[in-house]
Amino acid sequence: MRDVRLLIGALVVTAATTAVATAAPGPAPMTWPVAKAFERCVACHSAQAGVAGATGAGALGGAGVGPNLHSLAGRRAGSVLGFRYSGPMARSGLTWNAATLGQFLRDPQALVPGNRMAFSGLDDENELTTLLAFLLAPELETKTP
Repeated sequence: MRDVRLLIGALVVTAATTAVATAAPGPAPMTWPVAKAFERCVACHSAQAGVAGATGAGALGGAGVGPNLHSLAGRRAGSVLGFRYSGPMARSGLTWNAATLGQFLRDPQALVPGNRMAFSGLDDENELTTLLAFLLAPELETKTP
């Protein structure tokens, strides 16, 4: 049953990321599953190329309290220039991929004790699958004009 839910989640996410990738330049409208999964993140994070701080307000914006999540796949944790990370995150040695990000989003303090992210974790596997697919999508790795 879990495999069926993950497959359905993956299909929904594929459609959602395709919709995000084919939208006009600028803040892309998110499909409902992606928007719901990202709504907790957007309070602090942006997923838009070149956006930092309060200028990120909008569909993919954020308050700049957390680092920009654009081009997250393969990025070394604690490496966004200009963002002040906690010591534990900066020294974690993590590289973000589906396994490390999934583990972190399930329980941030368990993976990186002492990090400053004020988030207790996700326990909904469908929401986690949707969020991982969005944050690690190749479309988010492409720089927008």
